Amino acid sequence: MGGLIIAPKARIFHGHDWVYGTEVRTVYGDPQPGEVVALKDQRNRFLGSAIYNPQSQIVARRFSRRKQVLDADFFRRRIRQAIEFRERRLPGEELLRLVWSESDGLPGLIVDRYRDVLVVQTLTLAMHLHEPEIVAALCELLQPTCVLVRNDAAVLAAEGLEQETHVAHGSLPPPFVANARGLKFEVDPGRGQKTGLYLDQLDNYAQVARHAMGKRVLDCFCNQGGFALACAQAGTAAVTAVDISEAAVESAQRNAQLNEVRLNAVVANAFDLLKAESEKVRNGAEPKWDLIILDPPSFTRNRKALAGALRGYKEIHLRAMQMLPVGGLLSTFCCSHHMSRELFLQVIAEAAVDAHCTLRLVEEHGQRADHPVLLNLPETSYLRGFTFEMAPGR
Repeated sequence: MGGLIIAPKARIFHGHDWVYGTEVRTVYGDPQPGEVVALKDQRNRFLGSAIYNPQSQIVARRFSRRKQVLDADFFRRRIRQAIEFRERRLPGEELLRLVWSESDGLPGLIVDRYRDVLVVQTLTLAMHLHEPEIVAALCELLQPTCVLVRNDAAVLAAEGLEQETHVAHGSLPPPFVANARGLKFEVDPGRGQKTGLYLDQLDNYAQVARHAMGKRVLDCFCNQGGFALACAQAGTAAVTAVDISEAAVESAQRNAQLNEVRLNAVVANAFDLLKAESEKVRNGAEPKWDLIILDPPSFTRNRKALAGALRGYKEIHLRAMQMLPVGGLLSTFCCSHHMSRELFLQVIAEAAVDAHCTLRLVEEHGQRADHPVLLNLPETSYLRGFTFEMAPGR
């Protein structure tokens, strides 16, 4: 086994599992891309086993603190452990993330379950090379009718991999209906965002909907309509769902029919809509909505994009606050680990200052339990959400 000598003060000495190229002092043994390497300090002390890819900025990702190989037994054991964790935390769910990368000791491997269909992403070179063992373990442990490998994420370029999608087991069914916490969704694993649905938000739909009874709700960046559907089911006065994607709005409308609820689904740029409607209220019009939900796609794919993202987040929050009456509610979410909880709150607070309003925290939201957070890997904590009330004082 080849290996890497890690430079002093690298983050791995503080518990992190990633090694960047700038943190490598020496490469020995001629390891090949995608292979397992030993990590050692300058005194030749063993730090763990990692998957290696010199083309990536993250050249090594530790997956064990022991000497370990990637074989059929390893994948069977780690995937079984991931499944058992979900069975304890979220038993009986039809929609579930079964494996989530580093959080399950399988860097770059994602497995989502949509009833008896599994959607797999291998986003690191090592996981890509071991796809046969991964698929075999999934079939043995879960007996799925279909395993779809959907490697269409932009992050593949960092690993030197091409985007591709193929059926690795069984046959891909036509779109079907699955249940999640009382909501029905039309699922098409070969299309849609991520692997088909935003599974990390499923619990938050119900949490926000608890505040929606009798209210007029605006769901911005609605995608398949999860928040809008949950709010409509909870007994709102009216629900408007907005997304720039015509396909997403059509999906939200079909999901509304499945759940036998009514919503007004609109194809529009949420930025433009928020700006236009906030101007009306500022010019004396009565507010149209009592609860506004902001769940935009990530504005911060990397740290270089953070400054622009901050402007975008501040803009939509400022506009939403200007549109709400005293007592109105704002539920807002951010899905990038580059945006810390503190920074996200700072942006919201700055928008509140410019909107001349006072916010009262009602509830804090996070990612679902099938997206577990590792204490030593802050990147695994990425989904932040808050519900605020517009307090008196305007």
